[in-house]
Amino acid sequence: MTHAPIDFDQMPTLGDIARYHARERPDAVALAFEGRDTTFAALDRRTNQVANALLAEGVTKGRRIAYIGKNSDHYFELLFGAAKMGAVMTPIGWRLAPPEAAYIIGDAEAPLVFIGPEVIGHAEETAQFLETRPKVVAMEPGEHAYPLYEAWRDAASDAEPPVAIAPTDIAVQLYTSGTTGKPKGAMLSHHNLLAGRRAAAEAGMDWNDWGPDDVSLVAMPVAHIGGTGWGMVGLFNGAKGVVAREFDPLKVLDFIEIDKVSKMFMVPAALQIVVRQPRAREVDFSRLKFIMYGASPIPLDLLRECMEVFGCGFCQQYGMTETCGTVVYLPPEDHDPAGTPRMRAAGLPMPGVELKIIDEAGATLPPNTVGEVATRSVANMPGYWKLPEATAATIDTDGWLRTGDAGYLDEDGYLYIHDRVKDMIITGAENVYPAEVESAIYGHPDVAEVAVIGIPDEKWGEAVKAVVALKPGATPDPASIIAFARTRIAHFKAPKSVDFIDALPRNASGKILRKDLREPYWAGRARRVN
Repeated sequence: MTHAPIDFDQMPTLGDIARYHARERPDAVALAFEGRDTTFAALDRRTNQVANALLAEGVTKGRRIAYIGKNSDHYFELLFGAAKMGAVMTPIGWRLAPPEAAYIIGDAEAPLVFIGPEVIGHAEETAQFLETRPKVVAMEPGEHAYPLYEAWRDAASDAEPPVAIAPTDIAVQLYTSGTTGKPKGAMLSHHNLLAGRRAAAEAGMDWNDWGPDDVSLVAMPVAHIGGTGWGMVGLFNGAKGVVAREFDPLKVLDFIEIDKVSKMFMVPAALQIVVRQPRAREVDFSRLKFIMYGASPIPLDLLRECMEVFGCGFCQQYGMTETCGTVVYLPPEDHDPAGTPRMRAAGLPMPGVELKIIDEAGATLPPNTVGEVATRSVANMPGYWKLPEATAATIDTDGWLRTGDAGYLDEDGYLYIHDRVKDMIITGAENVYPAEVESAIYGHPDVAEVAVIGIPDEKWGEAVKAVVALKPGATPDPASIIAFARTRIAHFKAPKSVDFIDALPRNASGKILRKDLREPYWAGRARRVN
């Protein structure tokens, strides 16, 4: 059975995705969530209602709205509905501590916050950190007095909203932490999010080909580009998106088996948990075509095990929030269980993506020379929200974006990541910045000074470790320091372990020598990323 090719010209904005597929395939399922199916026709109609409900609330084009919760089909209704009337969706990680969530809501100046059941208990505490209380809408019923999302949506008209949207308008604002400790809002336009994915769809790469019978598993958190972006890609290509409330390795096998998943995006730490399930070797994986993975390289032994069990193609994805996700891919044909040198590569640039390696002054370096990875493409964000200096430090006047990763290009154009220029730690696909963790620990009454580093971890890739110099007379108490940090930041950012030292190593200008602290834990490894 042949199908008409998708006309990407008709989808320059996110709202057009719902409109186009509603015209072409109205009865096909767009989203499936816990027994609730939404067709493309219903998605188009409901996103109009969301747009009109936002307008009725006084939300104007360019204003931010926030979502704090686990994954839901209704999140994607909000995302595409906001896109139709020009509001900017700002999803916030549900695991963040109330002060962290409040900072993002306040920074985004969101007048309206949609919350999932997992954060209902924190809503009042979060509001206490805000100067202006936003209106709160609850996504699901429960023991609360907030208005409910479905009733709020259904009270509005399903007519097309009377707002003109340009591809250059901002559609999504994703917060990414930085070396300064305060999260920055990366502004992503419709064009950023869709133009590169259109180029990829038209390039004829088998791992990136989508058909109307494809089923995508959306299991990564929507507060990340890996969740929102992956969900968007499937819908853009007219595929059915099976939305998992959260990543549960026990349920992934059920999704593959029951929902006939053909493509999914995961992180290696998650794949390891899934493939080690006792029933992983009993499931029928015949519908599964490709597994995309990212956030960290895949250990060779794990790749061998996954290739044997899943029997599908693997494609590594490298990118960042500021590039709308994937800008580099390692194709399935380079995934060799024999372990060729290329298996250590992040991969090749996506269609339309330029890469170069630069030194500190910004000069381009020759092949096989380690420097900072810079990238230029239509997927690069216009900048950080209300932070012109941070934007200028990240993107130069020619449009090249500094990634903060150290690496090199070989003669064939393959990118190899060597280390991180910044001190960022990636643990189970979550980015953790030492500055943020250090400021959470510094208030502990026994701590004189602290440095936070990432150390190798077999399960999560890296684990957060605090190295602490105590105040005179204080007794080492790792559990107390970890518990203290957890009251101030999300649990995944808090240290998993604490080591004690008389004084932190510093250079002549007083800067902490993190490399010296990290070295004993990484000794004997070829690279300083895991």
